[in-house]
Amino acid sequence: MRKRKHIISDKNTGFFLVKENILPTAIKKTIRVNEMLKRGEANTINEAIATTGLSRSAYYKYKDSVFPFYEASLNKIVSISLMLDHKNGVLSNVINIISSDHANILTINQGLPLQGMANVTLSIETENMAIDLEALLDKLRVVEGVRRLEVVGQA
Repeated sequence: MRKRKHIISDKNTGFFLVKENILPTAIKKTIRVNEMLKRGEANTINEAIATTGLSRSAYYKYKDSVFPFYEASLNKIVSISLMLDHKNGVLSNVINIISSDHANILTINQGLPLQGMANVTLSIETENMAIDLEALLDKLRVVEGVRRLEVVGQA
C-alpha cells in the first residue's frame, strides 16, 4: 500500500505536508472516520468512531484540523513537474488524462530533451475536476513514459 501524505492545519503556523506513517494513531483514526463518513461507510459519527476505536474527545479535537492532501488542493492552481521519456505521444497522453478529468491546463512549459528525457511543468486549475488531485496524480504516474512526477507548488 502506497504511503499517503496529509496536510495538517495549525491555526498559528499554517499547513504542513507530512507522511502518514509518522502521524499519531489518533490523527490517523480521525482521518479514517472522516473518510468513512464521506464515503457513506458509516451513517453517524458515533458509528464511525466505534468502528475505528477512536474516542469521541480525540475525534472532536482533531476533526477540523486534519484532512487529506487532495482536499487542500480543491479550487486551487497546482504546478506539477514531470520527467518524461522523449518519445512521441507521452506528453499528449498526460494532457489527455488531465483534460479527461476536467482539470483546466493553464500553462505547459517543456525543456529541451536531454539524454532522452524532457522536463515538463504543468499548471492546472483543480476547480472543476471530476476526481481528487491525488487520484489524478496516481493516474499520471502510471502513464508509459512518465519517469518522475511531483507537485511543486500550489496557489
